[in-house]
Amino acid sequence: MSPFILTLLVLGLGLGAPITFASSHWLLAWMGLEINTLAIIPLMAQHHHPRATEATTKYFLTQATAAAMLLFASTTNAWLSGQWCIQQMHTQSPLPYST
Repeated sequence: MSPFILTLLVLGLGLGAPITFASSHWLLAWMGLEINTLAIIPLMAQHHHPRATEATTKYFLTQATAAAMLLFASTTNAWLSGQWCIQQMHTQSPLPYST
């Protein structure tokens, strides 16, 4: 892997977590999680070993399921309350999906 690509992936990995932690908007939190995923998957899969490929696939499937549930919970909360703000969970129905 070239040093430029490696630097770009580490930068994406370093930016994804603070974006997620500092966000007060559901879509920004989801975007931070996706930036993390897009940065870590190539780092996990760079070793061409069956275990690395299996771990990468399992991580991707788990993260895709979690991202879909988070998007569903945020959309449900926005639909029921009219707010995209994370701090204002007025209804109880999306809470099981967001924890």
